[in-house]
Amino acid sequence: MTERARKTPGRRTLLGAAVLGTAALGLPAAAQAAERGRGHGGGHGSLRDLPVPTVIGHRGASGYRPEHTLGSYQLALDLGAHIVEQDLVPTKDGHLVCRHENDITGTTDVADHPEFAGRKATKSIDGVSYTGWFTEDFTLAELKTLRAKERIPGNRPDNTLYDGRWTIPTFEEVLRWAEKEGRKRGKPVWLYVETKHPSYFRSLGLGLEEPLARLLRRYGRDRKNSPLILQSFEPGSVQRLARLVDTPRIVLLSGPKERPWDFVESGDPRTVADLVKPAGLKWLASFAQGIGPTLDLVIPKDASGRLTTPTTLVRDAHAKGLLLHPYTLRNENSFLPADFRRGTDPNAYGDVFGAYAAYLATGIDGIFADHPDTALLAAADHAGR
Repeated sequence: MTERARKTPGRRTLLGAAVLGTAALGLPAAAQAAERGRGHGGGHGSLRDLPVPTVIGHRGASGYRPEHTLGSYQLALDLGAHIVEQDLVPTKDGHLVCRHENDITGTTDVADHPEFAGRKATKSIDGVSYTGWFTEDFTLAELKTLRAKERIPGNRPDNTLYDGRWTIPTFEEVLRWAEKEGRKRGKPVWLYVETKHPSYFRSLGLGLEEPLARLLRRYGRDRKNSPLILQSFEPGSVQRLARLVDTPRIVLLSGPKERPWDFVESGDPRTVADLVKPAGLKWLASFAQGIGPTLDLVIPKDASGRLTTPTTLVRDAHAKGLLLHPYTLRNENSFLPADFRRGTDPNAYGDVFGAYAAYLATGIDGIFADHPDTALLAAADHAGR
């Protein structure tokens, strides 16, 4: 183990290192990472012009701010993330808003609003029962009376400082924010946009793909060289989007034994394990430019939670022309493979640089990260090897 691997830097050390390190050369973090990374090719705004490894701000900079808020998105961009992610769910009146789930019980102060007590409900979403408050039962005007809060305060108590500071953003607000920031920075701001539970919402008459496509066309992000990537765990949603816009597309992949929910509904027997085989990857490549696998599909863990031998997924996907952007690496011990945890505090930072080194060594093209500054430092380490 190297000297660096033995030391576990604190939260402020990591945050400051990324900012100060880039400031020393007078360049933003993203520009320096691009200098160090191997690009995919020439052109302007192309998916394959992104630096490799691409650092994707997972729900913004969700390690430091409540997720899916303009504050989280802004910090991710300021820290140098190459792309900032949004997850989309609809309101009762058809607006697309940014939440990881339509259940907003844990990410807003809705429970503190007596006027909405009667909206609490139990629903089955993709075969799982949830009790709480759901975006599809609120108009946009009603949702805007709520304030966002930290989803996992037990793990990230520092983030609760920002509870109540921001509202739930609409996707159109994010598009406007990206346009403004792009003009300020002199280059496009990349967005990574997921359709959440698309089959469920389509069954309610609140299909996600058509209103999303309309917004992409309105803001000029509907072309194959647009600085935006579409993603979904349901291949059918990605196929539907491919018929509506030319924007680049990624299919997300969960555990090997699981089936995409649209497969469950249509009776398609294939599992994720089938989709990561060469035949499945060839099929995905017919309508998508890449995959977003869980990290366990890249390097499985053993029964103790330690990393084992990498699979052939990176090689097999690249052979079909697909990019790989796996998810999600977080700094805290509780989220890291067991061999990279340090100390006994589950919420303390572990040897996240060691974990990044292991995953990046497989040849993945990018990674979703809750702490984009840490990921950028790890990407620079990888490029320098």
